Amino acid sequence: MSKDATDLRFFVAVTEAGSLAEAARRMDVTPSAVSQHLRQMEQRLGLQLVHRSTRSFCLTDEGELFYAGALELLARLEQLTDSLRARSGEVAGTLNVCGPLGFGRRYLAPVIADFHTAHPKLLVSLFLTDVVPAADAQRFDLVVHIGHLADSSMIAYPIAPNARFLCASPEYLARRPAPLKPDDLARHDCIVLRENQEDVTLWRLHRNRTEVAVRVPPVLASNDGEVVKQWALMGKGIMLRSEWDVADDLRERRLVRVMPEWKPPDADVVALLGQRAGMSARVRLFLAFLQERFRPVPPWR
Repeated sequence: MSKDATDLRFFVAVTEAGSLAEAARRMDVTPSAVSQHLRQMEQRLGLQLVHRSTRSFCLTDEGELFYAGALELLARLEQLTDSLRARSGEVAGTLNVCGPLGFGRRYLAPVIADFHTAHPKLLVSLFLTDVVPAADAQRFDLVVHIGHLADSSMIAYPIAPNARFLCASPEYLARRPAPLKPDDLARHDCIVLRENQEDVTLWRLHRNRTEVAVRVPPVLASNDGEVVKQWALMGKGIMLRSEWDVADDLRERRLVRVMPEWKPPDADVVALLGQRAGMSARVRLFLAFLQERFRPVPPWR
């Protein structure tokens, strides 16, 4: 049975990778090893599961049925294993979590460490990245996401509220009079964070029921939020950043909010879970643990 389950997990991993080369990269093996394993599976089954060449990879009709069945069987096996472990009060197995770089280092890593202390038999992996391709999201049991959520097949569970602020250092505002209205931003030095394929130089703001969009001149830009914040702290310009990242700097007056009556859209923190199978006990426990750590008030407030 263990070999059968291993084959099922292998086939699901290869299918979701989308190519033999990508599957090999994720499994940390050679493409030839992946190809050989797949060929041996097909020989045992007496079926061709995949149409493949050096550049293309797609499932046959039988492969599509095998993939769907593998997902269902693995989900049932996981639920059975979780149920048996729950009878003895044990939480074990693997938990794969993905989250944003800065938020992950500051908040997710300590939460995971404490969760592992409570459940030491659990094997936990934390992968940090600010861009999670849709195809890769299904690799994880839970993905922590901040901000606008594009169309997704995943289910979002609330973790914590998170506003966004326009802010700059007192040094910058001593040199340049603070903007009073959104159009004034076009005449200021602005620092932008390039992420998630968004139009990062178009800042959207609202006050009461009025909404505006202003195109800002990016004198500095980076794909790293910590770099953007450091530039702002050095007095290089105005930035738009999440509350979780700048709350301490605002309290200590290292940064000052600009036009606080004009607010960017919130970027709440959510946990994304796939819909392909029921939530396992360990994922359900971790989600509850994560939500509890940020309630009733998140640590940045």
